[in-house]
Amino acid sequence: MGDIRDLAERHWNGQEDLASAEHHPVRPALGRVAEEVSDGVLVLKSVASVNALDTGDGLVMLDTGGFFDVDHVYDTTRRWRPADRLAAAVFSHHHVDHIFGTLRFDAEARDKGWARPVVYGHEELPHHLDRYQRTNGWNSAINARQFGEFTATGTRTTREAARSFRWPSDFRYPDVTYQRRITFRQGELTFELCHARGETDDATWTWVPERRILHPGDLFIWALPNAGNPQKVQRYVSDWAASLREMAALGPEIMLCGHGLPIFGADRIQRALLDTAELLDSLEDQTLALMNEGKSLDHVLQAVEVPGHLRALPYLRAVYDHPQFLVRNVWRRYGGWYDGEPDNLLPAPRAQQATEWVALAGGVDRVLARARELLDVGELRLASHLVEHAALAEPGSADVHQLRAIVYRTRATGDPTLMSRAIFLHAASSSDAGQRDLAGDF
Repeated sequence: MGDIRDLAERHWNGQEDLASAEHHPVRPALGRVAEEVSDGVLVLKSVASVNALDTGDGLVMLDTGGFFDVDHVYDTTRRWRPADRLAAAVFSHHHVDHIFGTLRFDAEARDKGWARPVVYGHEELPHHLDRYQRTNGWNSAINARQFGEFTATGTRTTREAARSFRWPSDFRYPDVTYQRRITFRQGELTFELCHARGETDDATWTWVPERRILHPGDLFIWALPNAGNPQKVQRYVSDWAASLREMAALGPEIMLCGHGLPIFGADRIQRALLDTAELLDSLEDQTLALMNEGKSLDHVLQAVEVPGHLRALPYLRAVYDHPQFLVRNVWRRYGGWYDGEPDNLLPAPRAQQATEWVALAGGVDRVLARARELLDVGELRLASHLVEHAALAEPGSADVHQLRAIVYRTRATGDPTLMSRAIFLHAASSSDAGQRDLAGDF
């Protein structure tokens, strides 16, 4: 059994910690391993997975990697198939860890007089690339926060990584777009592309019937689905679940996951897809039931839970997104941004609120003393609220920032969810620099 197949077996059996840096599905982990996992099927694991199929008449890639993968994807593919041209590629959606790997193949085609690879994607995908260009600074900021810990090693701090990071501004747009479904044939293989709404509204999942290969893109990522993400645009929980059930009905025997390692065997794939669908439907159904009772967002966030029989499954752990973030996205989709708290409808500036509360408490020193008490007994959520009020009331206080950095580093240390952990580390790093936020650095 090869490295990827062996690791995939261990991951399925829960024998590795998918929250760890080495095995996390949304990290450039495992040394970017690459392997021919089935005859004519190459899988490369980077941040996202990159997959190439030998059709007998050229290669077809199902996702192509990020801007940081361009050389590695090309060199690895060429070691595997030195002479076969890349005939086509499918972008499962617009996220930048999936759409850059054709660049050197495009150049190769130009140099050798070959036809350029044909790139397929959903019709909404180009609009999102246009959006990225309009919001380049914003995406630089939020993604430096979300992924800052990837480069925060040694003396290179999250703050320094954040200041140097820039979101891409040039993109390879698809050549062929479609609305609901499209099929193309290359060599001996058929590629059936189907639209879905899930992590994005431009998602494509691909079915290769001759090989019973399914590529779900980021509709399956070896983790609680990324249907929340506090810094990104709307996600679609129930639509996501419906697409997973549609895929499961096909009976795939190999699933080339958008993140993480492949899953082998029809029974396992069906279980993984249907368990994920059940989790998504449960979170949305619970949320809507409480919304229909007129409950506030605060009440809903505390009441909705992942079903117990799904919570510990190795492929549904909250190692990337957080269940509460999914609940917030359901609320946003069906209920808008108002959280049901009337004082939040047209609020006073947050700094003004904080100054008032700190004054009522008897000053910053008393607030910090209570925050330390809460920190000592593990009440980190309440400690965070207090240090935030203190930082807003006295933003230049070294004592405030010292404690604030400790509180958020402590939260990050104990949080398995990459998104929340990254934001906590960003907050700690900003207090190390004596400020509440690093927004001014971008």
